[in-house]
Amino acid sequence: MATRLTTQDATFYFLEASSTPMHLGSLAILESGISYEDLLTHVEQRLALVPRYRQRVREVALGLARPVWVDDREFDITYHVRRSALPRPGSDAQLHDLVARLTSRPLDRSRPLWEMYLVEGLSDNRVAIFTKSHSALVDGDKASEISQVLLDPSSTPRPVVDELWMPTREPREAELVLDALVEMIARPSEGAATLRMALGDLAGGAAEVAGNVAAVVRTAAVSAPTTPLNATISRNRRFATVRTELEDYRTVRRRFGCTVNDAILAVLTGALRNWLLSRGEPVTAYSTVRALVPMATYVSGGGAAEEIDMEADPAEREHIPDNAERKVSSLLVDLPVGEPNAVVRLSQIAHATEAHSRAGGTVTAQTLVRMSGTAPATLHAVGLRVASGLSQRMFNLMITNVPGPQSPLYLDGVRMLEMYPVSPLLKNQTLSVGLTSYDGRVYYGLNADRDAMSDVEVVTALLYESLEELLDACG
Repeated sequence: MATRLTTQDATFYFLEASSTPMHLGSLAILESGISYEDLLTHVEQRLALVPRYRQRVREVALGLARPVWVDDREFDITYHVRRSALPRPGSDAQLHDLVARLTSRPLDRSRPLWEMYLVEGLSDNRVAIFTKSHSALVDGDKASEISQVLLDPSSTPRPVVDELWMPTREPREAELVLDALVEMIARPSEGAATLRMALGDLAGGAAEVAGNVAAVVRTAAVSAPTTPLNATISRNRRFATVRTELEDYRTVRRRFGCTVNDAILAVLTGALRNWLLSRGEPVTAYSTVRALVPMATYVSGGGAAEEIDMEADPAEREHIPDNAERKVSSLLVDLPVGEPNAVVRLSQIAHATEAHSRAGGTVTAQTLVRMSGTAPATLHAVGLRVASGLSQRMFNLMITNVPGPQSPLYLDGVRMLEMYPVSPLLKNQTLSVGLTSYDGRVYYGLNADRDAMSDVEVVTALLYESLEELLDACG
């Protein structure tokens, strides 16, 4: 029997619109060339570890039930792993333009919902690999993102057992309809919710997600402030990146007794403040921008949840019990863009995040966070699932800050130098910010609407200035 999409997966599948492609992106920069043929071989060897990447979505006639995952009997690895090139020597700006164009394109629903691009021609003999996977494909728990299994902790690829893949028989239409009717009789309320999703009423389909975020909703006002971060968006995108040193945030942490996560949010707040001023927007002492921010937390012995500062020094995390339940929690935090003083901004943010973690607001799926590092793209998917369960009127901006390993990773023996998340835009939200720490640095990926956020490069410059402002306050 075919596996049916979960309610959350089906919600993402039907949520997609021409202006809001619902795929997660990941951009990796490698230090030297890897051939297209070698990449094809490497990906094909690891596909057995992510079996859903060989499956496609098949809808049930008349929307009688949620769609099902079926093996793609015509699976063609060369369709999904593609080759592109920049005119040598390709610049980072040219790479970002290419990523923006690729991000703008929806995935082909008649095939498995993922694509990977090997981008050659970068300066200094570097290559880039851009991957996009549909949010229905990656749930952050049972279904992992493909980069999680492609990367190794050493230059010697870990051995993988060769498996001969034989696609299973695809169910006939009559079988799918019969299964759907039986399910509707057994669970009529679920059948009604599925019909609403298929007809475009996603509120019912998102109920499972929304129920998980009730604790967040109770801590916030009904509507977020009015900002230029919320407007009608197109399907076209702009992409920009920022690369910073993790030690800079640790310096702020030691000086002011906050967390690295707090320091990152303070840097973003300072940049957003100056961006609003550069646009001539009215900014008062009480102006805020409400962000939805996933955080790593842990619960031990039935106590309250506490935030895990995953970018802190490893020795500073030794107090966390081995048997602690590690989760990904999310909060709505009002970023104080009206506050002119960087230290006061940091203090207000630290107070808000500390109050949230002490309240025990673990509101998402119980996703493990390994102490030595994580699978960033997979955990960015968790943040997106939380966001989808809330009305977009409740927050202005989604910020996913996911810790990564602090030692080098390798793809088929080639060292990865940089990694940037590319989070999708939600309806009427012009900017999405994804962050990942890796090998001593913090990488920002800014995905923006091409028309409504044409000045996204201004934000990147202001992020560097905001970090310098905090560092100056330390010394």
